[in-house]
Amino acid sequence: MYASGCSDSMPDPQPLRIIHCFRSPIGGIFRHVRDLAEAHARQGHEVGIVCDSTTGGSYEDALFDEIRPFLALGLVRLPIRRSVGPADLTALWKSYKEIRSLQPDILHGHGAKGGVLARIIGSALRVNRYCVARLYSPHGGSLHYSKNKPSGKIVFLLERLQEYLTDAIVFVCDFERRTYEDKVGRPNPRSELIYNGIDDRDFETVYARPDAVDFLYIGMLRDLKGPDLFIDAFARTERNIGRPLSAMMVGDGPQKDEYEQMMLERGLGRRIQMLPAMKARDAFAFTRNVVVPSRAESMPYIVLEALAARKPVIAARVGGIPEILGTNNAALARPDDAQSLADVMTAAMTQKGWAVKVMPDADAFKQAFATSTMSASMMRLYRQLVPEKATTRETSPKYP
Repeated sequence: MYASGCSDSMPDPQPLRIIHCFRSPIGGIFRHVRDLAEAHARQGHEVGIVCDSTTGGSYEDALFDEIRPFLALGLVRLPIRRSVGPADLTALWKSYKEIRSLQPDILHGHGAKGGVLARIIGSALRVNRYCVARLYSPHGGSLHYSKNKPSGKIVFLLERLQEYLTDAIVFVCDFERRTYEDKVGRPNPRSELIYNGIDDRDFETVYARPDAVDFLYIGMLRDLKGPDLFIDAFARTERNIGRPLSAMMVGDGPQKDEYEQMMLERGLGRRIQMLPAMKARDAFAFTRNVVVPSRAESMPYIVLEALAARKPVIAARVGGIPEILGTNNAALARPDDAQSLADVMTAAMTQKGWAVKVMPDADAFKQAFATSTMSASMMRLYRQLVPEKATTRETSPKYP
């Protein structure tokens, strides 16, 4: 259902003013927004970001520095808490004042909190007769709740109510779309499936160093992402093979100390290194295999990045990962099952030519998951939702 509701005119040929709203500048959502912002800025559109100021560290600050030249509408950071509370009203009001002054054509909310900001603020602007398209991408987020628990029932009711403030919902994988339909209901607004994509420069092979480890975990250090499963599966793989192996864990998170203690208790402290967060391609040089043991995912960038770098991927069968690797791929382990994960890790270490046989075709993968494909599909949607402007704007400079 198309819901711009502002004009019946032809699409605007002028550059668009696009603002992305999300909470935490960590992980896949941040990567997704950075890629879209850069791609659309290079096309001459004006882009801005509104996100939380209390999460992230020096690594994320460096990523902001990289994307800042592409943000013609600026970067606004203010406190946005993970939990729902009175502080949300303050964040909403401050965000509204910032966004109103930027006069966006597109407000695109990512994740639950970003979706609330984009849709409520966009609706407030429309009440004041300012036309702006309101988009929402769940990126997993609230869809991880159980529909059988009271908290989940409330969250999914709120998701349903917010559809009245939404012009389009963008799903990053079919799993996310099916989960939304199961837990919230069939979307009433227009909905689109647009896969995550990565830049051409990410498709260059990353060769393993001579001292590369056998397995790498890279991501947030919290149980949802499965670092404990990785440690357990690594120990089981050693027992399966009958000799010591090597591994590395790269990332930061609230449960880092727990995982370090877990390694010490199992006598793995010398064979599993731990390093702080770094760029994925830098981490790939340290390993021969990437392991993604998550208990829940939507469309994880780490799988896309690893495959683009020609790294074999071993992953849990969760979220949209089977859509990347193939539904029946031998690299997929049962979710939340360390023994199943260890069995796949063992096969990767012992079966000759395992990676060549099970990893997807490189050309087909690139065609489906390139940033150019993602950004073009997103821009077509934006154009269809934004009516023609009565006045012209000065064209933004194109980036080299």
